[in-house]
Amino acid sequence: MKLEPIPDIVVSRLPRYLQSLQRMHQAGQLTTSSQDLSSKIGISAAQIRKDFSQFGEFGKQGTGYSIPFLIEQLEAILKVNLVWEIALVGIGDLGHAIARYQGFTNQGFKISAVFDNDPARIGTKIGDFVVQDSAQMIPIIQRMGIKVAMLTVPASAAQGVAETLVNAGVTAILNYAPVVLNLPPGIRVEYIDPIIQLQHMTFYLQS
Repeated sequence: MKLEPIPDIVVSRLPRYLQSLQRMHQAGQLTTSSQDLSSKIGISAAQIRKDFSQFGEFGKQGTGYSIPFLIEQLEAILKVNLVWEIALVGIGDLGHAIARYQGFTNQGFKISAVFDNDPARIGTKIGDFVVQDSAQMIPIIQRMGIKVAMLTVPASAAQGVAETLVNAGVTAILNYAPVVLNLPPGIRVEYIDPIIQLQHMTFYLQS
């Protein structure tokens, strides 16, 4: 029997569930219900139960969900019970801030290498990192076995840098550049563009 693939829209909601559950756990809460979770993240209880059912039975009728167990299950599903090393490319204002950001700790991710092509930045230190020459990305990333990258370069450079990352063995890219990347099948790209998010919001505002 061939299992049906999990819809991407379901996968996209799992990190929101995990984040909310982790906050509940930090506050000392040990159990929750789909209704309780719904009130915290704005997704219907029925949708939450349907999403969880894609992966098996996580709770019992009338008793709800064990928060520590559910966190453990979601971390395994999202593969963040491992530590994923990340290459950060582009050390302008945004890249510099990301390199110093402490929020990746204990969330399954670790920035392990930072790159830039500006001679004035190469060799400088940002926190614990020494900025490396992006011309050396392929051998460094291959040697370190990095599969995930964050791209904070100008839009004009993003496509070329992304292709280099793919050649280095990277298969997942978080792209902050305001441009759609054209990459081979099997390369997962997620986009973060504040302008698009702002334009989405302003549709609902009264002029």
